[in-house]
Amino acid sequence: MFRKKDQDGSTPEATPSPRPATTPMPTRGPAAAAAPAAAAGRPAADASAGKRLIVGEGLSLSGDITACDLLIVEGSVHVTLNDTPAIEIAETGRFTNGKASVEEATISGIYQGELTVRGRLLVRGTGRVDGSIRYGELEVERGGRLAGSIEILSESTPASTPAPTPAV
Repeated sequence: MFRKKDQDGSTPEATPSPRPATTPMPTRGPAAAAAPAAAAGRPAADASAGKRLIVGEGLSLSGDITACDLLIVEGSVHVTLNDTPAIEIAETGRFTNGKASVEEATISGIYQGELTVRGRLLVRGTGRVDGSIRYGELEVERGGRLAGSIEILSESTPASTPAPTPAV
C-alpha cells in the first residue's frame, strides 16, 4: 500500500486513503434474503416474502402483530396475529396462549392457543399443536401431535354430494 518515493521525486502510484477501508454492508432484497433462508433450510418461497418478522432463539415477544407477511418463531411469543398470511414455528419456537388466523402454518415447535389455518396446516415430526384448531387442509408428519378441539373448515370433497340426475 505504501512505498518509498522514487529517487526522481515523483509521487507514488498508490497513495494512502484518508478513510480506513470498511466492509460493505449486506444488501437487502430477495437475493439477500434467499441465502439465509436457504442456509436455515427454509423453502425459497418463504425467503421471497415481503414483510417478515423473525423472533430469534432466546427472544420473547408479546402483543399484537399486524400486516406481517410471514412470522417466523424461533424463540417465544404470546401474540395475536392479524393480517398475517403465514406462520412458521421452528423446533425451538413456542407460541403460547395466543391467537392466529393465517393462510398457511408450519409447526415444528410448540403452538398453544387458538389457530385457524384457511389453507394448509403442516405439523412436523417435532411439532406439538394444542388448543382450538381449525384448518382447511392438514398434514401431520410421523411424531407430530395434535390435541384439543380440532375442526375442518370446509369439505373439499365434491364427491360427497350426489350429482344431479339429468332430465330426459
